[in-house]
Amino acid sequence: MRKILGMAKPLPLTLSLALSLGLLAGSLHAAPPKKEVAPAPAPAAAPAAPQTPEERLNAMKANITASVAAGKKASFFCANCHGEDGNSKYPEVPNLAGQNPAYLLEQIRKFGSGQRKDEFMQGLIKVLSEDERVQISLFYSEAKVVPSAADPALVKRGQETYGKLCVRCHGDEARGSDKIARLAGQQKEYLIRSITRYRDKTGERIDPLMQIATAPLNNDEIKAVAAFLSNKR
Repeated sequence: MRKILGMAKPLPLTLSLALSLGLLAGSLHAAPPKKEVAPAPAPAAAPAAPQTPEERLNAMKANITASVAAGKKASFFCANCHGEDGNSKYPEVPNLAGQNPAYLLEQIRKFGSGQRKDEFMQGLIKVLSEDERVQISLFYSEAKVVPSAADPALVKRGQETYGKLCVRCHGDEARGSDKIARLAGQQKEYLIRSITRYRDKTGERIDPLMQIATAPLNNDEIKAVAAFLSNKR
């Protein structure tokens, strides 16, 4: 009957017990479930490279209104000599109004580093942040220079001399460039002193091109050139 119905014989007790113990041991020695590992944090971004003066200047030009306002505020101590709007209070002190901002920023850097010698200027500029230097440069560059009155005959003579010796670098309108100073509307006395020092090689600023350009000038010609430039807008 058992054979017909397909009923299997029961396992011996010892074999059944051995199988049970084997299964239990297998479950005890099974590898524990793996823990989830958190992903490694992304590497920190490298610090941004410091901006060059030119990059900082271009960035602040994008918001010129705010930069000029900040520059006016930061330049309060400059007003004692250079005037509140960059038109100098003293004939021997240069006007800064209308000056090319990149050129002005470079001169500020030179004073701050001691490359240009003036203890008073150096002390003032050292307290300025990099942003304030740019803002001041932009403030003055946007200000309107006030030209000086001059004798028309002297202006004409100066214009002729300027056209022969100066126009190549400073331009037809004497407005210079990023690397060359604007001379239009500059203080006459300041120009006379500066040109004379270049000619005589007595100033602390050494510029071979300026020394060559000014070498042929006599004192009257220097005065005429200064009259022409100071009268120009």
